[in-house]
Formats: sequence, C-alpha cells, structure tokens
Amino acid sequence: MIRIIDIRERPDLQKAAVDYFWQRWGSDSNRNFYRDCIERSCDTQCDVPRFYLALEDDQIIGAYALLRSDLNSRQDLFPWFACLFVEPEHRGKRIGALLQDHAIVQARQKGYERLYLCTDLTHYYEKTNWSYIGKGYSISDDETRIYEYKVGVPSDDTYTDGK
Repeated sequence: MIRIIDIRERPDLQKAAVDYFWQRWGSDSNRNFYRDCIERSCDTQCDVPRFYLALEDDQIIGAYALLRSDLNSRQDLFPWFACLFVEPEHRGKRIGALLQDHAIVQARQKGYERLYLCTDLTHYYEKTNWSYIGKGYSISDDETRIYEYKVGVPSDDTYTDGK
C-alpha cells in the first residue's frame, strides 16, 4: 500500500528526504539548499513550503513539494507544485497522478484556489487537467512552461467529515 506523508510527520525520515530531493533535483553545489529548505519547512507554522514522500513499506518511491515560489520571474503566482518524481520502476502505476491529487487536496485544505507548476514537459500534466497558461523564465533566463490547476475551495456547507 502506498502512503503519502508530510515529512513533518516522520522526523526520522528528514535526512532521507533531503537526500532524495537533492539527488533527483539538485546538483553538486546545492545540497545545503535542499537541506535548509526541508529543515525550515519542518520548523515553520506557515502552510508552505511542505515536502511530501510517497512510501511503500517505508521505502521512498516518489515525492513532491508545495512551495511559495518555484519560478523567480513569476512571484505573483503561488503556491507551486514542484519536484514531482516517481522512481522509474514504479512509473506507469498512476503514482504521479496520485501525488498530484494529494497536492490538490492539500492546496484546497490550505485555502488556495489555484496551484501552479513549471516544467519543460508537454502532454503530461494536460492528462490530469492542468492548463497551460504561458511561459516563464528562470533566474538563468531559461524558458519554461507554466501550468495552472483550479483547485476550488470548498465552502463550509459542502465540507463533510466522512459521515
């Protein structure tokens, strides 16, 4: 069974989470960036940043993050769905879609109406109802695609607690 957890729930996995995100998205020169960001996410009362792990029998098989900013040129947009990764041997099992669904629920629960992501991929996020909204640029002037997901925020009268 696959469980998705906020690393705040499992302090024993914090170092493994840092290594996981850094090894998939980082470079030789930025491990401290990932460590600091993940450690601060565990210390803050703010709703973002948050880092999530997909676990199967306590083995990390995927991850994602919710961030305040993932694209420097678009400080007007937030929060960002970022760092989605599913281990190659677990791809094709809809785990990426499961992680996206989890992020959408988290964003909705935090009161956000929209969620954003930037990527070079085409035809992947469209399959899960993300809408391409334009181009953006990284600090190094690389062009990237920006997508939006309309989360919608449930009103008090539509909330149910499972009863």
